[in-house]
Amino acid sequence: MEALRLLWLFGLSYVLGSVPFGYIITKATKGIDVRQVESGRTGGTNTLRAAGFWAGLATATLDILKGASTVWIARAFFPNWAWVHALAPIFAILGHNYSIVLLEREPNGRIRLHGGAGGAPAAGGALGLWPATFLYILPIGAVIFFFIGYASVTTMSVPLITAGVLAWQAAQGKLPWVYLMYPALAEGLILWALRPNIQRLRNGTERVVGLRAWYLKRKRQAQAPGRSRVDP
Repeated sequence: MEALRLLWLFGLSYVLGSVPFGYIITKATKGIDVRQVESGRTGGTNTLRAAGFWAGLATATLDILKGASTVWIARAFFPNWAWVHALAPIFAILGHNYSIVLLEREPNGRIRLHGGAGGAPAAGGALGLWPATFLYILPIGAVIFFFIGYASVTTMSVPLITAGVLAWQAAQGKLPWVYLMYPALAEGLILWALRPNIQRLRNGTERVVGLRAWYLKRKRQAQAPGRSRVDP
């Protein structure tokens, strides 16, 4: 009986994660298939590129809630099973990255499940496990995004920040150590999804964002041939 309840919970978590909010919002607001834009992912960053700031913000918020809601549901049905609380949002990340809703057969006959990279639902899982984690993820993530300048690095940092915060709380006896299983598995899923980005980071061709992008643009403009310069 417990095994069936667990299968139901993990299946529901995957289905919740599979809801492609980025695809839905971009289609509804711009009539665009976000899978045809830039990276082709359905997360907040690519939705922002396709449909603007508010669409990206709405997508990220809803994707965060997907991850958090699976923890809340797990706690409701398995209040004393900490490892279940930690695993439920992992299935939400799987659904987000490989959405059954966005199943597509490619011309070569291969089946592909489209989705995102998992950053927002990973943050949502952290929110569900210990809400105050968000007080660390938001500012540290913002610094990485705007100053280091890579959305992919920001995404990869979410489970690492979560691991640090959860370990700190577990060391004080406030959270179970088994919760650390969550950021470890989440980081693995995100790294796998971001393999192309990691290769571009190594090659120096990854897209730059935030204040670093603004700085590099100004630097290129200042160094452009033929640009007039007036000495003080």
